[in-house]
Amino acid sequence: MSSFVVNNVAGESGRKLPQYIAGLAASGGALAAGTFLGWTSPAEIPLVQKQEYGFPISTEDFSWIGSMANLGAALMCFPIGILMKMIGRKWAMLTMVLPLLLGWLLIIFANNVAMLMVGRFFLGIGGGAFCIAAPTYTAEIAQSSIRGTLGTFFQLLVTIGILFVYGVGAAVNVQVLSIICGVIPLVFGLIFFFMPESPHYFIEKNREDDASKSLKWLRGNRYDERAEIEELKAEDAKIREDKITFVQGFKQRATIRALIISLGLMFFQQLSGINAVIFYTTTIFDDANTGLEATAATIIVGVIQVVATLLATFIVDKAGRRILLMISDFFMAVSTILLAVYFQLKEDDASQVANLGWLPVLAVCLFIAMFSIGFGPIPWLMVGELFANNVKAYVSPLAGVFNWLLAFLVTKVFTNLRDALGIAGVFWLFSGLSLLGTVFVFFIVPETKGITLAEIQRMLSGEKVRRSSGHSNPAMEDDEKPETR
Repeated sequence: MSSFVVNNVAGESGRKLPQYIAGLAASGGALAAGTFLGWTSPAEIPLVQKQEYGFPISTEDFSWIGSMANLGAALMCFPIGILMKMIGRKWAMLTMVLPLLLGWLLIIFANNVAMLMVGRFFLGIGGGAFCIAAPTYTAEIAQSSIRGTLGTFFQLLVTIGILFVYGVGAAVNVQVLSIICGVIPLVFGLIFFFMPESPHYFIEKNREDDASKSLKWLRGNRYDERAEIEELKAEDAKIREDKITFVQGFKQRATIRALIISLGLMFFQQLSGINAVIFYTTTIFDDANTGLEATAATIIVGVIQVVATLLATFIVDKAGRRILLMISDFFMAVSTILLAVYFQLKEDDASQVANLGWLPVLAVCLFIAMFSIGFGPIPWLMVGELFANNVKAYVSPLAGVFNWLLAFLVTKVFTNLRDALGIAGVFWLFSGLSLLGTVFVFFIVPETKGITLAEIQRMLSGEKVRRSSGHSNPAMEDDEKPETR
């Protein structure tokens, strides 16, 4: 390409590579989040059964240790929105390095259960903040044609973090693993320090020259950013003109629809049973009696998760969000049905599954793969897309809080549910919820592929938006309003 100059924002000329670099760097916080999400799997047996830390930890204690991170994450979802408004998206994320470091230090030097729980809580504060800040940052720096791909980077780095912990945890003790994990936030901070601030933030603060420099960094020096600056200024002026209170935000049709979609996606993401599978992978393989060493099994699962999420980064802007979500949820239901059948047969008569050790391995691998191409990355991506800027600070954190509270609930009560319903009953429950989620996506979730953030707001308000390829959605087509471009 001889020139990157544009006269029209819709033309989307300009370099894409710097946007990929910035998006990947921002998602480095997700790598840190992935390490503490995956940490419970290799840590459970050494800490609970082998008392590697030198003090007793019961199964109930460990369920609290595992789930405390989710409470910390839920607590941070609203403050991070305020922080992003005050000091910018970049510095809000850099600030989160501190609670992550504190959390790992408490775990590394823990001499009682309380220190482990508080350490996990601080890890949740840092990781939960990234779940809001990173998708917001990537949605704001990316052009429409690659916004979906950049949005999936977050989940990809989470899965790489989980795989990293599975692999390292198989070779070292829990304390050394925790030390290694504690280095990752420092590396993230060092790299992300050199990335640009979101141009949206600079426009919000009337810093047009800085916004121009940011866009030049992101789109290339030969990019004519004037049209995009004018669009951002017009959008910001409209937001200031339409400035609303927390209560007024919930009276807007677009906001209500976006909230229903976001909370629904978060509900079905967590109630698919993903955290139960990730946090207790080792236990599931032990119970399945596969003959495969549990640490090897979890590493295999981690590899599948990374590969499937990587696949999602390549196809989400081509296939679209809705179709990937429906395929994902339907086959997660199939996977949990297979697990339920296996454990049901095992409970009735263990001899029936003597030659079926491969079935739970296949089911878990299929579950992780299907989660990773759809319900893993896309709900967080869509939270960054669906809410208008004048309500994003109020409403986006609600989706994050809801997600992490559900994650806490699933993680905390998994063992209790298993005791009450049996492991087969738990997976029957998850499969039913995943089938319900498939129906929810079909009727409620719109396709946001290939349209701008402004067009998404018009679509949620009831207008019809012309798109390059047909992705119909009944819930978004109930108004007879003129088509807009």
